[in-house]
Amino acid sequence: MKNIVFFKIYTAYCFIYLLLLYLGYESLDCYLKPTLIPLLILGVYFSKRFPTQNLLLTTLLFSWIGDVILLFSDIAEIYFILGLVSFLISHILYCVLFNRQTKEKFKRNSITFIFGSILIAVYLIGMLSVLLPSLGDLKIPVIVYASVISIMLLFAYNGLLIWKTPANQLVFFGALFFVISDSILALNKFYMPLKKSSFIIMLTYLVAQYLIVIGILRLNGKKAE
Repeated sequence: MKNIVFFKIYTAYCFIYLLLLYLGYESLDCYLKPTLIPLLILGVYFSKRFPTQNLLLTTLLFSWIGDVILLFSDIAEIYFILGLVSFLISHILYCVLFNRQTKEKFKRNSITFIFGSILIAVYLIGMLSVLLPSLGDLKIPVIVYASVISIMLLFAYNGLLIWKTPANQLVFFGALFFVISDSILALNKFYMPLKKSSFIIMLTYLVAQYLIVIGILRLNGKKAE
């Protein structure tokens, strides 16, 4: 199938891109990074139609816009804010996307859900408590963003409890890697510089997007790998 080809190209391209980042060729970022997510978009586009396909494509599009805008974040703070807004929209759309997936189980374990929800809330409170003293004028945007991505993870966790296996695990771990990626980005920017931060951020981000896409396709009975 044509879509599988794009996913294989994405995997190979990510390996090359991440290797170059690890070796310190960050100057190539502006040439390579904008071409990554479009490969996932093409993979989804050429998959057989399913009810939330356009929603997934739109979500990936906003992620790609955020990727491109953040390339200029070192030039002016406005680019970081615009990139944040683009990814904020992407995460909101992921929440809607997860909520619209078919539920295979009709009753989840309430105790397990509550326990997971508490852990996510603890993460949110802990992350904000670390970042807030150094955010300055960005306090409100970062609070909103961190809250939305935590809600996105909660939707994915809910899906873990009610969707079929292994698609539920793919989406959940994809969302988890997304949170890890954004957390490292925030810590590196606002708290303290982290060694090989660009490599780790992009590694977790690219894995996150891939797992979510493959998981959503599997939830809809589509072959994606």
